[in-house]
Amino acid sequence: MNNNPHAYEADLSYFHQAVTKLIERVKNAGDGEHRLVQILEEKPDFTFIDWLESQPLFPKFYWQSRDTREEVVALGQLHTFVDPAPAYTILSGEQRIWGGRSFDGHTDKNRRCMSSLFFLPQIELIRFDDQLSLAVNLSAEKHRTLAALYKLQFDVSTLSPVSAHVQHIEHTPCKQQWGELVEKVLTGIENDEFKKVVLARKTSVILDESLCASQFLKASYLQNHHSFHFMLSLDKGHSFIGSTPERLYARQGQELYTEALAGTIGRGKNASHDMELANWLANDAKNLNENQYVVDDIVERLTPHSDDVCVEEEARLVRLRKVQHLKRSIHANLKQGVNGVQLLSALQPTAAVAGLPRKESMAFIQKHEPFARGWYAGSMGFISHQRAEFCVAIRSALVLGDEVQLFAGAGIVPGSVAEHEWQELDKKMSTLLSLISDHAPLGVAS
Repeated sequence: MNNNPHAYEADLSYFHQAVTKLIERVKNAGDGEHRLVQILEEKPDFTFIDWLESQPLFPKFYWQSRDTREEVVALGQLHTFVDPAPAYTILSGEQRIWGGRSFDGHTDKNRRCMSSLFFLPQIELIRFDDQLSLAVNLSAEKHRTLAALYKLQFDVSTLSPVSAHVQHIEHTPCKQQWGELVEKVLTGIENDEFKKVVLARKTSVILDESLCASQFLKASYLQNHHSFHFMLSLDKGHSFIGSTPERLYARQGQELYTEALAGTIGRGKNASHDMELANWLANDAKNLNENQYVVDDIVERLTPHSDDVCVEEEARLVRLRKVQHLKRSIHANLKQGVNGVQLLSALQPTAAVAGLPRKESMAFIQKHEPFARGWYAGSMGFISHQRAEFCVAIRSALVLGDEVQLFAGAGIVPGSVAEHEWQELDKKMSTLLSLISDHAPLGVAS
């Protein structure tokens, strides 16, 4: 351990110097310069999430890719887009817009929800593998980016663990309504109205004190591995966070990577129980069938945009902290000119979060689900000219001070049993809820 009291200051002053250099470069930047990147040779002595929490600029976006290779904090906005398509005319070089697309957009059920929100940030702190950099985007009004740089805080505190406790839990729909909805879906499947509908639950958790969204995100980042981690904060009082195992798509040039993640079982009490459950899942007709539905739907949606689409033959097992899933990877060679926004529209919402066929399952959800999903089951990520990546915003929560709204869904297909699906929702929600309380009375309130 380094006992030198000046070591931390030296680290911080190096970061401070990097910001100072960047400020000078912005002042001297020519009209044609849209982005400046300052490489950080020394690793700062703070985590990205701690740094994000210390900064006064909004909107804020945090991103860590599932393979952990990339971690980004994006702060402040030069441009905001409620529809990402026009961003392509503004983006140059390596610039990226960050944000998300909601599940249900602006509806009567959710008049405040936007269909999507993306922003071109003023400042980005980026780690790619072991290389760190601080980047700024510039517009004709350089003073806006300079003002943001001057606001950066260098005194970064380490976020403490979550200390809030659960006072009350309420489910929407309640357990009885859930059973009725599942029966309605099963009847609809029997009548050939649709093949599958993904029903969701919102669980409102009232806490004994305000929860800091960054604290919650950091706790999840430390516990939930093999996941994308994200946070979109529009202001201090509204943050949407998630730790999701599911990729919507990643595009690199003309190459596209996506996956079918559907079919779920819990984790076992020990290694042999885990294996037993995994083997059951890998051979269960209902779950394999559900996964195949998602594969077929993705292939159908990608075909018009691709020269060829390849699907992994066998479903693999993805083992997470609280659940296990079936997954098949899908790769496509995209046709020339296909961009990230077209792919968003083609792939979202997937059959894993809405159902099949898309139109009919979405209509059922809009009509019968007793809450609006908003950002939940939408997508979060980034778009640039060269590449784009989005995760599916499941295992997610809306943090509103002393209230946290948790969300989870379950695919209803022939053979689904309401009680089993309700238990699956509990397991999925425990991904985040267990970070507040390991013994939260999930089943108490109905």
